[in-house]
Amino acid sequence: MELLRCVAPGHLAYEQAPKPQLQPGRALVRITRIGICGTDLHAFEGTQPYFTYPRVLGHELAGQLVEADGETDIRPGDTVTIMPYFYCGQCVACRVGKTNCCERLQVCGVHTDGGMAEFLSVPTYALVPGTGLADDQLALVEPLAIGAHGVRRAQVQPGEYVLVVGAGPIGLGVMLFAQIAGAQVIALDVNAGRLAFCGKHLGIPHRVDATSADALEQIRAITGGDMPTVVIDATGNRRAIESGFGYLAHGGRYVLVGLQREAVSFSHPEFHKREATLMSSRNATRADFDAVMTAMRNGQINPMTFITHRVRFGEVQSEFSGWLDPANGVIKAMVSLA
Repeated sequence: MELLRCVAPGHLAYEQAPKPQLQPGRALVRITRIGICGTDLHAFEGTQPYFTYPRVLGHELAGQLVEADGETDIRPGDTVTIMPYFYCGQCVACRVGKTNCCERLQVCGVHTDGGMAEFLSVPTYALVPGTGLADDQLALVEPLAIGAHGVRRAQVQPGEYVLVVGAGPIGLGVMLFAQIAGAQVIALDVNAGRLAFCGKHLGIPHRVDATSADALEQIRAITGGDMPTVVIDATGNRRAIESGFGYLAHGGRYVLVGLQREAVSFSHPEFHKREATLMSSRNATRADFDAVMTAMRNGQINPMTFITHRVRFGEVQSEFSGWLDPANGVIKAMVSLA
């Protein structure tokens, strides 16, 4: 089979490799779609935490089951998406159902080779049936589940103001599920095109340019002076993360969905006087996947507008670096293998 490997930062190479053989407790999937994630782009740049080279990228996947060993109701030929968080099932997190933050977590495409290949072997438990959804939709489930999980972590309540920092694909997913939870969403980003996208395709009424000198006052005015009771960072940018503390209401919750390498600092007195809550949100759970797929089937969300660029598998190597350039307006690039 053919695969595409990130050999080193800035260097992708096509290779021929043996098709994986079926192993106990695992399933073989023929890949049909690969969504390009910020994790993939950061890995290409050399800025992704937890990442080692060489590595086959790709964890936003759709495919067809070829064969499986282990308990599953999915039949060969059925469409699937994949939960790319391979967990041990035994650690303290797994024992209470938090498999998304397993102590020995292996994320497909980050810690182990991912889906930029014609075939992929995964644990059978990672298969999610794609009943009623098209391949493009299935490849969008995982990034949307990240957003759904962040909103669930924040325990968003109807009517409260939620500031989402970062209007990339993960941030857009956060906004969608915050809206479903009944929140009044404020989008904050440095990219005017992405803010316009939020208004046109997601109906976000409050959009603030983070580079504006009066961004803080704009947010204060939108919230009637209260400031947002929930701030969710989806940038993975240290400056943005640290600035986010300043937007938080007294008694508020700050959720870090975005991830970056460096230490984060903030004013303890300012944080303390708010009696604020700070938490991280890592990956997603099967409940989040199910929530996303239900929302798709019910027509509550239409993530197809996220797909701004489409390429065939053989074009990825030549096109990949261009997806890093904000001038190209990439929201989601989708790779087709079938």
